[in-house]
Amino acid sequence: MTKLNQIIAVEKGVKTKALRDFTDAHRETNKTQLLSGISRTYQPKDEEGDQLPSERTLVQVKADEVIDKVTDALTNLFDVTLTKEKANAKATANVVVDNMTILSDVPVTYLLFLEKQLTNLHTFIGDLPVLDSSEEWEFDPNTGTYVTQITKSVKTKKVPKNWVKAEATDKHPAQVEIFHEDIIVGTWSTRKSSGSLPATRVNELLSRVESLQTAVKFAREEANNTEITDAKAGKAVFDFLFS
Repeated sequence: MTKLNQIIAVEKGVKTKALRDFTDAHRETNKTQLLSGISRTYQPKDEEGDQLPSERTLVQVKADEVIDKVTDALTNLFDVTLTKEKANAKATANVVVDNMTILSDVPVTYLLFLEKQLTNLHTFIGDLPVLDSSEEWEFDPNTGTYVTQITKSVKTKKVPKNWVKAEATDKHPAQVEIFHEDIIVGTWSTRKSSGSLPATRVNELLSRVESLQTAVKFAREEANNTEITDAKAGKAVFDFLFS
């Protein structure tokens, strides 16, 4: 028996041919000169008159024949499409990861949707912000963020000092130079926090979505192996339209 994946394989070619034939037929019916013909003969008034040859142009395109071409072109397309859609309605499979069934009896059309969504999710997860690996982080349940250990650093202040280079004498004043000395005035206690995720967590999420992507692809292939029954619609449609 025919399988769904076989119908899917031929559907594109059937669509392409049907569209081409339908387009050609439409063009033919728009060429009025091909639809028109003429036949005329000349009869002189008397026997001494000029004898002129008859003229004849045949009809090259007949509307009824064009309708038949359209009917032939689209009947197969209508049949193949109905066969595929009816098969899609009953083609299902389970999505299984590591012997655990995530989803049961999933229609093949939904599996296609799920594949596209998982591709987007893979991109999203791959772009998640990751904690700076140069720091040590731990999760703080009180804030819901990751934090580092507290580090301490001093705060200094420049204080001017006098340096007597030479003492004053009875002849010269003292030589004094002003310089600044850094004096500790306090201590900073710093703890960094971040809403990013550990690299191990991001890698774990990527592994999960990749496993699910693989499972969905396997499920789709299984669903596409569903045996189908050929369905017919074209003849009924065109019998009604053109009979």
